[in-house]
Amino acid sequence: MAPIVTKAPENQPSSPACLAHEAADTYMGFASREEIAAFLNELLEAERAGTGVALRSAQAAQGTPFADLLHDVHLDEARWCAMLLKHLKALGAPASVRVGPFQEKALAIADLRERIAFLNRGQGWVARKLREMLPKVRDDGLHTDLRAMLQAHEVNIARAQATLDGPSDSSP
Repeated sequence: MAPIVTKAPENQPSSPACLAHEAADTYMGFASREEIAAFLNELLEAERAGTGVALRSAQAAQGTPFADLLHDVHLDEARWCAMLLKHLKALGAPASVRVGPFQEKALAIADLRERIAFLNRGQGWVARKLREMLPKVRDDGLHTDLRAMLQAHEVNIARAQATLDGPSDSSP
């Protein structure tokens, strides 16, 4: 007697599409809760550093074309700190209390024009990190806030570069 061979039905998905919403975020290519919390804390530390650099630099830049730019960057950085704290709280994740090492490095640069260029590179680092993480963020509210943060950083980068590219006699 020949063995009975059963053939699986063709074109049958291995799991019903109607259950896809039950799949874990990581299975679907999204970042885990832990990855999101670590990312938000990394950004929080960087934004705190940027806030300190922009505030101290704005004080030093009074009477120069850099003053308004640095004031606005300071307000943006503080706004993003608050947003990041809000999302960490919503995740139930502890918020870092650290200030990133960027602040100390930037404030060690005495020349204001060079410090602003360094600050701009820091803004670029944040923008790059945001671009990398955004496709992995499933939460619509967090995604919207991170996208707004990215857009604000891109505006500040362009604005700072335009100010830096201005007449060199604008440096204090």
